[in-house]
Amino acid sequence: MEPFKCDYSLHSIIFNGSEEVTFKTLMHKGKKGSRFCRPRHRGTLSHDRLRSLASLNGRQSEIRVQVVVLGDIGRSPRIQYHALSIAKHGGSVDLIGYTAPFKVIHQTCSLYYALGYRTPPARWLLVQNPPTIPTLLVAQVICFIRNTHLIIDWHNFGFSILGLRLGPAHPLVRISEAFERLSCSRAVAHLAVSNAMARVLKENWRLRGQVLPLHDRPFAHFRPLQENERVDFLAKCPETAFVIEGIKSGRTKVLVSSTSWTPDEDFSLLLDALVTYAAQATTDDRLPDILAVITGKGPQKEAFSSRIRDMIDQGRLKKVHLKTAWLSAEDYAKLLASADLGVSLHTSSSGLDLPMKVVDMLGVGLPVVGWANFDAWPELIQEGINGRGFRSSAALSTLLVNLFGKEERELQHLRRGAVLEGKRRWDDEWDPVAGKLLGLCI
Repeated sequence: MEPFKCDYSLHSIIFNGSEEVTFKTLMHKGKKGSRFCRPRHRGTLSHDRLRSLASLNGRQSEIRVQVVVLGDIGRSPRIQYHALSIAKHGGSVDLIGYTAPFKVIHQTCSLYYALGYRTPPARWLLVQNPPTIPTLLVAQVICFIRNTHLIIDWHNFGFSILGLRLGPAHPLVRISEAFERLSCSRAVAHLAVSNAMARVLKENWRLRGQVLPLHDRPFAHFRPLQENERVDFLAKCPETAFVIEGIKSGRTKVLVSSTSWTPDEDFSLLLDALVTYAAQATTDDRLPDILAVITGKGPQKEAFSSRIRDMIDQGRLKKVHLKTAWLSAEDYAKLLASADLGVSLHTSSSGLDLPMKVVDMLGVGLPVVGWANFDAWPELIQEGINGRGFRSSAALSTLLVNLFGKEERELQHLRRGAVLEGKRRWDDEWDPVAGKLLGLCI
């Protein structure tokens, strides 16, 4: 998905190979050159203490925040949402990330230069983790030198992601965990994407700063579509237009999933489920055709596409159409809103993070079936209310047969639940948690 456009004030610096380039610079709402003082209290900070730090230097409009993700900003919607919310409430934002990967030493130098020289001093430094190396180390050095208060926004644990590739018992994974624990110890506050993650950080990590759950929620451009809007979009979208008549008649159902094609999503589950569904649909006229559209880019996409071609050649996907796509933010939101069912294959390396794609799906009122074998899943999907969970390809196939054929009333029930869940938006979640923490919301 391409990054969406915004109208709020923010200043973005993106690392691009060997040089830094200005991505978007608009007028800041806040004043430049605010003066900052180092907090005398270095231990655990209460919520009231954190809020008092946010108001040390005068009016709300003078609050400046550096927002850092050592990754592609376009693929970091939560960080984009943070920046937009800060600017919306009158703060000044320096959004820092990169458009292309490069070596760790270069990352370290470029990030230090961007935070220490390219941007004015800020009261707060909000850092996404992971990646942990070298982000947290550089952030702590900058915060010490510039009297800035560090907030870590926990999306997952960096060492658990490394463990997907090397195995959880690998020495480098153990070293990575120790480094991550050490590097986060001096942050004044921590934002966690789930209650389960917040609980682990509080109970097992012995952090000095306050830990606050901040769930992902859909942004404004994710909204349900009217039926005429849905049909118009599907008739124009290249990935769906060829079956528009089947869609309008109800003989073709649209299934959608999005992915970055990384090891924490096993798309063989979906392929195996579709093969089983296709075998049953060829002998059961009550079952509709399925058009499955998989969006996103990533390292495993070509292998997946090759496997699809082999299955089609073998005749194993009759009554099933599979398409891959890369869409603009606007079209991605419309595709989700036009689909009949969303699928999440996110397995969670830590068991504590939540897939943003499911948040987006609920935001447009799309019911979701997803891999449910991790602790945080129930925080997002209420079983039988706005979605269903599965733990095997056979279970996924059974859900597809039931929801598209035998129990279509349940699909409509799940859609109503998804619409209800999607009414709670990012601002509703962000303002009372991060907004108050930064001193931007009362």
